[in-house]
Amino acid sequence: MPRLLAALILLGSFTAQAWAQDARRSECLAVANAPPRAAPVAFRRVAAKADEVAITYAGHSTYYIDTPGGIRIATDYNGAYRTGRLPDVVTMNRAHDTHYTLFPDPKIPHVLHGWGENGQPAHYAMRIGDVYIRNVTTDIRRYWGEGPGGEMIKDGNSIFIFEVAGLCIGHLGHLHHKLDDSHFAAIGRLDIVMVPIDGTYTMSLDGVSEITRRLRAAVVLPMHRFATPLGEFMRLIGQQFEIDRRGGERTLRISRDTLPAAPTVIILDGV
Repeated sequence: MPRLLAALILLGSFTAQAWAQDARRSECLAVANAPPRAAPVAFRRVAAKADEVAITYAGHSTYYIDTPGGIRIATDYNGAYRTGRLPDVVTMNRAHDTHYTLFPDPKIPHVLHGWGENGQPAHYAMRIGDVYIRNVTTDIRRYWGEGPGGEMIKDGNSIFIFEVAGLCIGHLGHLHHKLDDSHFAAIGRLDIVMVPIDGTYTMSLDGVSEITRRLRAAVVLPMHRFATPLGEFMRLIGQQFEIDRRGGERTLRISRDTLPAAPTVIILDGV
């Protein structure tokens, strides 16, 4: 028992050290834990166009993020949902093969699995070009053939966070359970969040709506929708969120300066 307690303390110490190191590198964590600072209006206006990020809905849970520095990222990538050139970075989650591929194009330089190996959680805190990428792990349900050991696989899913051009962009992945205070603390501030709203394969619509309300990102981009009525999602997240339907538009071009004043659910074409 004393050995187990010592091991748990040591593990907690390593986790705290890793989180603190990420916090030093992460603008989104630093800003979330610091008092608000005002940026000069003139500077924000000049920087807005140069710092514009393009976010394109490709299908299912795959969004493409094109950074001002030319880095292209694809989320929950399985190779089926493609648009434009090959991405430089792909993130994956292991729930179903619609969210990952074990045989990505070898020309993709960075393939980030949301699950770890040998029982260890995946951990990313890396800068690629002008984007800083990190992850927060969550548990995931077991499926047929995945063996015994309880209903959930610990740290089987990752929430990926992309920090670029002063924006904090989060992708919740194939989320299967509610988030606790430690998850929210590790996520930090999000300006844009991609949320699965199927209400069945991931988690209940009530549960994901509660998470969306607490994150209170300026922009909510639904994904993994299937046939979920958008009206029901809007009712559950509350009147403080507005809705902006972009018929015929699959790409959102946005900067820190052009974030909506009120939290807004933006529906791109195809969602």
